[in-house]
Amino acid sequence: MPGLAGCAVSAIPHQLLRSQFSFVRVHRSPAFVGACALCLALLFCQPVSGQVEPRAPAPAPSQPEVPRDALGRDTPRGTVLGFLLAGRNGDDEVAAQYLNTRLRGKAAADLAHKLFVVLDRRLPARLNALSDKPEGSLSDALKPEQELLGTISSNNGNIEVIIEQINRGKAGSLWLFSSQTLASIPDLYEEIDVASVENILPAFLVNTRFVGIPVFEWLALCVGMPLFFLLCALLNRLLSPSIGKLRRHLSKKTDLADPYILPIAVRLLLLAVVIRWVLAKLGLPLLARQFWLITASVLTISGCVWVLILLNGRAEGYLGKHIATRGLPGALMMLRFARRVADLLVVVAGLLVTLYHFGVNPTAALAGLGVGGIAVALAAQKTLENVIGGVSLIFDRALNVGDFLKVGDTMGTVDDIGFRSTRIRTLERTVVSVPNGQVANLSLENFSARDKFWLHPILGLRYSTTSPQMHAVLESVRGLLNKNESVQTDTVRVRFIRLGPYSLDVEVFAYIKARDWNQFLELQEALLLGIMECVESAGAQISLPSQSVFLNTSSRSIEPGVEGTISSPTSSKKTMGLAATSA
Repeated sequence: MPGLAGCAVSAIPHQLLRSQFSFVRVHRSPAFVGACALCLALLFCQPVSGQVEPRAPAPAPSQPEVPRDALGRDTPRGTVLGFLLAGRNGDDEVAAQYLNTRLRGKAAADLAHKLFVVLDRRLPARLNALSDKPEGSLSDALKPEQELLGTISSNNGNIEVIIEQINRGKAGSLWLFSSQTLASIPDLYEEIDVASVENILPAFLVNTRFVGIPVFEWLALCVGMPLFFLLCALLNRLLSPSIGKLRRHLSKKTDLADPYILPIAVRLLLLAVVIRWVLAKLGLPLLARQFWLITASVLTISGCVWVLILLNGRAEGYLGKHIATRGLPGALMMLRFARRVADLLVVVAGLLVTLYHFGVNPTAALAGLGVGGIAVALAAQKTLENVIGGVSLIFDRALNVGDFLKVGDTMGTVDDIGFRSTRIRTLERTVVSVPNGQVANLSLENFSARDKFWLHPILGLRYSTTSPQMHAVLESVRGLLNKNESVQTDTVRVRFIRLGPYSLDVEVFAYIKARDWNQFLELQEALLLGIMECVESAGAQISLPSQSVFLNTSSRSIEPGVEGTISSPTSSKKTMGLAATSA
């Protein structure tokens, strides 16, 4: 360490240093003594200030831990739940400990009892929204020390039930019912007129409890809800034939099936409505209302998700009928995929709404989905590229099943268009799978997309053809094409275009209307035979590729007195330096 040398030098006795130096002076040369002195100076020198390591800061004195409250009044939720538990058990003296009041003894206990009755009968059930943090939810920046529990309507207006944070110094902070709320409790207690369940149901159903829950709630959960679903099923069976008959009569279609009036999704929504209506008419305890409101909320979210999924299915069926009439199988596949994605999004949205309803912040879940989506996108980059290519092919309608096309070096008929690849059956009857990403990027020639076919033969006549014969051939070929109903007459062009190496070339240009390639070949065959008849009737002849070779009689390689012309048909157009004429 940097400061070790300085510390060590002070620990060495001076006598030992003197004895060591005297030993050096007696037994070593002056050069050696100087080298030893330099080494000792470097070894025992004090370090400069730039080399001194900074000392670690002294640990801050630990703050004394605030003791937790025995009654659970450290958080707003703990205060409310602890007060409700004490009030339900009839321990009004303990319940009075949750009030911020100057009353003591029996007066404080009576006020706590009235507050419990008011909250148990009139407070909106939203306990799951209470904060479970010592600092509260901090929903109101102007009053961070207050927490709004709910609002109760009264003859004098709406009364806010507020819990406030009381600072006790070193003992910590407590959350208590505010004095402002407690001042309105006696008047609210006198206004309670909601029919209590204890006054309607038999006593043994209310007082008898199983796992801390009254028997009537178990009956409502295990008997009432299944009975409601059974009644809905019977009602659906009764109404479905009548409405189906009326539907067939109005639409004049006798093949329509009876509609499903009350599907399960609609039954869930109806059950949620019934639960909320019963809670509004019947005075249940706060915790019971909280449970049934949570049940109604879950039923509502589940029913809405189910209804949206059913609507997605109806939309898919409706759009699928219109797409099927247009012959777009790839679009049907894309529609089915879009329906699955929409169903997944609906389910995820329902889960996020449920989490938010129970006080869980879905921001972290959304962030996790975003990071997971990026990871999946990076891992499946090629697959996504092919899927996007397939989607672009379907929407651009660049090809369809049954089309004859050429993609790069592959030529054949499209067998199937998938999300990842397109299968092409070649002329050799093999199947080639081409990734959609490559299909979207390569040059694509679709022969089946032709609206008409090109007739473009080059007619070669012999050089012995005379001018009148050429005029006769041109006029007769034009007449042949213009008289044919399959030929598009405004595109007909028959012209004598050039004097070729071994023929007089005539260009025949026209477009033929045919439904497919086989019909075009049939029409082209008839037209080519007609063109041959036109040439023969004019007295002309079709030229053959040929060459005329003139031999030099003065050459020594040829016997004297021999001269002639050698004419031989050939498929080559090269003259090899000799004069070429027509045969």
